[in-house]
Amino acid sequence: MAFALSDLQLSSAAFSYHGDIPPKHSGEADDVSPQLEWQGVPEGTQSFAVICHDPDAPLVQHGQYGFVHWVLYNLPASVTSLEENTRQGTRGKNDFGNLGYGGPMPPEKHGKHHYYFWVLALDCQTSLPEGLALPELLEAIEPNLLGMNRLIGTYQRG
Repeated sequence: MAFALSDLQLSSAAFSYHGDIPPKHSGEADDVSPQLEWQGVPEGTQSFAVICHDPDAPLVQHGQYGFVHWVLYNLPASVTSLEENTRQGTRGKNDFGNLGYGGPMPPEKHGKHHYYFWVLALDCQTSLPEGLALPELLEAIEPNLLGMNRLIGTYQRG
């Protein structure tokens, strides 16, 4: 994935940068997506995508390390926040094999994992089909990427 860091800023009422993600957003509890909001949107933005990835997961697939917890896309430019347990956008496939959000649940006794929540600003509106995995999404949107940034939260099981 080409990186296009920008002035885009991502935050959450649920956790701070490098802060602990509350258990309710984990696979051990309610497994609901956290509230997110962003500002500093690049000029020309027509849509957004949101992903969550755990690079600390001991998994190699598609030639990359980590575990994908959330793939969400087809969010119009008018959307600059997502409520907790959002129903907005189109759900992609996570590495649990499900559509939508799958919260943190690192292996037991594996220590603290870092969860990268990314918002990606695109220069076009998208109408991609439901169920894309992260590599498929990135292949489709990479030429239209205007800017992106992340919010990193942490979670330790148990």
